[in-house]
Amino acid sequence: MSRLPETPDSIDGLTHALQGVGYHAPRRLATAVFLAMRLQRPLLLEGEPGVGKTELAKALAKVLGRPLLRLQCYDGMEQREALYEWNHTAQLLHMRAAQAVSTPDEIEREVYQARYLIRRPLLQALQTPEPGAVLLIDEVDRADEPFEAFLLEYLGEYQVTIPELGTIRAVAAPLTILTSNRTRELNDAVKRRCLYQWLDYPDRERELAIVRSQVPQASAALTEQVTRFVSRLRDQPFANAFQRSPGIAESVEWAKALVALDTLTLDPEVIQDTAGILFKQREDVAALLPMLDQLLAPEPV
Repeated sequence: MSRLPETPDSIDGLTHALQGVGYHAPRRLATAVFLAMRLQRPLLLEGEPGVGKTELAKALAKVLGRPLLRLQCYDGMEQREALYEWNHTAQLLHMRAAQAVSTPDEIEREVYQARYLIRRPLLQALQTPEPGAVLLIDEVDRADEPFEAFLLEYLGEYQVTIPELGTIRAVAAPLTILTSNRTRELNDAVKRRCLYQWLDYPDRERELAIVRSQVPQASAALTEQVTRFVSRLRDQPFANAFQRSPGIAESVEWAKALVALDTLTLDPEVIQDTAGILFKQREDVAALLPMLDQLLAPEPV
């Protein structure tokens, strides 16, 4: 039987462990995660798309040796998609088989048993044995306000109530990460139940380390050019020209694409050919092209 990884016992230990699986967390983020584990509180991460919110949950699952359960939120999501459903087919088969030997009351009690539950991510997280699961509630801002209200019991007490079965409490407190791209403001009641951290775009040195670890086949010179170019896109005066600046995910994907094209150095032609990796809006690609000479020019000392 394989031995589970030890839980890091310090912020520096957690930072080092995350780096070991390719996630370079700034100290304030590592502190927030460490406190979420120690205090057994959910952690709400907000920030622009592509800054590493979802990847943090994946990295933590690797570091801690816990299963990762993901609840992807969207507009119109219902409780049953997050918590549980009854297996109506199995219940119906049981009812038919039991009709000859059981009373209606007995049949009703029998069909509402845990074995007929189809467990969704929230319930799975509560019932995961020690050391518990990592639960990622991704893009919670895409769900609606009634769904946020439904989450409050789980976030505040690590428990849920199923009418037919009663209250189900966590076997082991899940490490719960909520992410939001701030497409709308979340309810204060959700925020009060969570620790909070805003994730910004990384500084150049951290992004350089991330790209190096994620795309080791890229040369040192190309990696440096990629991170310098993307960093300049996010800074003034260039940033105002775009609807959304590229995130870390786009930097990594662009570096992989450049390696696949055997690119040795950035030039206007290769940037034009691969601009659709950095930007996902036609207007942003169009805004980029006239700026290429400025972006590729040496930075002022």
